[in-house]
Amino acid sequence: VDVCVEGQVAFADAAFPGTTDYVELEAGTYAIRVTQSGAGCGSAAVISADLPLEADEDVTVVALNELSEIEPLVLIDDNTAPTSGNAKVRFVHAGPDAPTVDITLTDGTTLFDDVSFKEASDYLEVPAGTYDLQVRDETGANVVLALDDVGLGAGRIYTVFAVGFLTGEPALDALVAEDN
Repeated sequence: VDVCVEGQVAFADAAFPGTTDYVELEAGTYAIRVTQSGAGCGSAAVISADLPLEADEDVTVVALNELSEIEPLVLIDDNTAPTSGNAKVRFVHAGPDAPTVDITLTDGTTLFDDVSFKEASDYLEVPAGTYDLQVRDETGANVVLALDDVGLGAGRIYTVFAVGFLTGEPALDALVAEDN
């Protein structure tokens, strides 16, 4: 897809799943359109929304849901540096048919609790390192997605997105994006 801001292509050929870099914009309200790649910003849009932006605010816009019901989820990013030796991470539930989930370590320690579709957790500061994470249904009994060897570097800020479908294509997967 192409992502258009105020009638100009800001990101061409954005793939699913995938992320883009930030684009710097002044404070104000911007017309955002997501269109078929190469079709032009005036073509039919799968997402058309007005996005209000504050000064000095980092924002992530997530396209989520099935194509027939696709919609934007606007997230305010906290890109303030973590404590020395730590990383910050949050979780975004973007899997339309996946249940409300908990994100745990393999030993069962809960990092994020009861995150539902279209929701984002708060950021959590953790020691930098490599983690094996599990996305579990809200009962904690069933692992719906295993995330092995998730590297979180010192001083870095991350968002982990659960994307795709639990029972469909593309299959439920994770996308780890560096916010800063």
